[in-house]
Amino acid sequence: MLPTGMSLLWVTALASAFVDNIPFTATMIPIIQEMKELGHIIQMDAIWWSFALGACLGGNGTIVAASANVVAVGMLDDHGYKLTFLRFMKWGFPLMVMSIAISAVYLYFFYLT
Repeated sequence: MLPTGMSLLWVTALASAFVDNIPFTATMIPIIQEMKELGHIIQMDAIWWSFALGACLGGNGTIVAASANVVAVGMLDDHGYKLTFLRFMKWGFPLMVMSIAISAVYLYFFYLT
């Protein structure tokens, strides 16, 4: 269970950082449900938490990762502040990695051990 949960957390976070997390989540839910039905996953609580944390916190990595980021950058632009993709990523991606690492520790102690 540990490799599946941790892999799902990190892969979901990295994918959500570069793809809008809402369509990504909508696409992944049936896949995770199918994995359960095929008997590959037994403890679903850990899997759903890994997926939810990865998809949500992965959205902090880049501008395009979440709709809220796009709106916020648009508002900044309206007020004369230019925030480029790379400048956002310079701050957002390390914070995303740190929050996913904290989530990994949480999942390890509360769900995956």
